[in-house]
Order: sequence, then C-alpha cells, then structure tokens
Amino acid sequence: MATRIGIAGVTGRMGHLLVEEARAAGAELVGGIGRAGSTKPAPGNATLHPGVEALAAAADVVVDFTNAATAQTYAAAMVKSGKAWVLGTSGLSDADEAKVAEAARDIPVVYASNFSAGVNLVLALAERMGAALPAESYDAEIMEMHHRQKVDAPSGTAIGMGRAVAKGRGVALSDMMESGRHGHTGARKTGAIGFAALRGGQVVGEHTLIFASGTEHIALSHRAFDRRAFATGAIRAALWVAGRPPGLYSMMDVLGMA
Repeated sequence: MATRIGIAGVTGRMGHLLVEEARAAGAELVGGIGRAGSTKPAPGNATLHPGVEALAAAADVVVDFTNAATAQTYAAAMVKSGKAWVLGTSGLSDADEAKVAEAARDIPVVYASNFSAGVNLVLALAERMGAALPAESYDAEIMEMHHRQKVDAPSGTAIGMGRAVAKGRGVALSDMMESGRHGHTGARKTGAIGFAALRGGQVVGEHTLIFASGTEHIALSHRAFDRRAFATGAIRAALWVAGRPPGLYSMMDVLGMA
C-alpha cells in the first residue's frame, strides 16, 4: 500500500515541488493545506483540507514547510493525530524546538534544517572538522546567502552548520555564537562561531564554513541551484519515517549516517 502523504504549505513554492516529488515517488498524495486566509489554488489539482487536523487524519505522514509561527500548534495537532511529521520549517525558537522534541515522544518526527543529501554530508564533515581543528587555533566562520524574500537569519542550514561545529568541539552553539557584528566590537572571542547573512536576488541557498588559522584557511561550501533538492529529500524522509516508532529523527537517520 502506498504511503499517504499530506503537505502543509502546499500552495507555496516548496509545496508545488513536494506535490511533484510525492507523485514521482509513487506515494499517494492526499492533499494539503495552504496559509490561513490564502485563496491560492493547490498545485496539480491536489485536495485542499480545512486545517492540519483534517490533513493529518487523511495521511500517514505530513510534510510541513510552513512558518515558524505554526510550529507549536502543528506539534499539538500531530500528536493528537498519532501520525508521522516531517518538519522543514526554519526559524524555530528554542520554545518551538522544545515542543517539537516533546511531540517526538509520542510520534515519529523528522526535523531537519535542510533536506538536501549534499548539505547533510557537509554537516557531517563540519562536525568532524570541528573536532579535528582546535578552537584555540582555528576560527570558525559561517557565511550564507539567500533570496531577498527570506524572513529569518541566519538560515536554518547555517545554524545547523554551527551546531555541527559546536558538537565536534564539545560546546553549545548558544554559548559560542556571534552574529551580526556591527560597530566597535573588539577583538574576536577565541572559540566563537561567527555568522554572516547575505540577502539578495533569488539565490536558492549558498553556505560556506571557513576555518581560519594563522597559517591556513579551509573552506567547506554548498550551493543549491534548485529547491527540488530539498523537496526530493523531504519526500524521501516521509517515505522513510512512515510507520517508525516515536522519536526525533534527522536526515542523518534517513540517509543511514546516524
């Protein structure tokens, strides 16, 4: 029996691609939901449901690329439904992420800052580099650029890179993060993980992690040219997580790298 997939955010740019990828993967697309108050039609004649509760009831797994403001409401609805949840929304607060983790005690959740296979390989390398290159000698800086419409900064993927470096170094990113330097900031703090966010045009996503020492620079980069890479990965995650036991999973789990 084909996995039944519902898409939260179906009328958005990612929603269109998710519809195509779900059908291409042989899944049963049960429809989706758009932004509250939106009159946009669903792509590919997909059924529009009145809310996340109705969508979850019809699906085995809900793929969610919506807005950080919906995270806690959707977490509660998904727990009530007992269905799997693939969450790709960026810009979640600590409180939002705590609710996602709480939901994962009752349902299977795949939560990722980026669903591209290439990005997740980069994250794995970032953690290893963070462990191998001492913070006292190698300054870690992360630069990202996205389209002008993106509303959160740094990007979820950039934060994921920072968390990977921090994990490799055995520290918490929240203790070492430096973002948006401006004015007379003083000397760089040893061990800091710096972030720079650029916005302009229609850039899909570019991320570079730099380790800079007094003797060498090492750069690890990823460029996305098509959002389809994210949609392909999200549907792969949906097919993987359907029927799994409750837990908070990542794309590393989906890719067999955890």
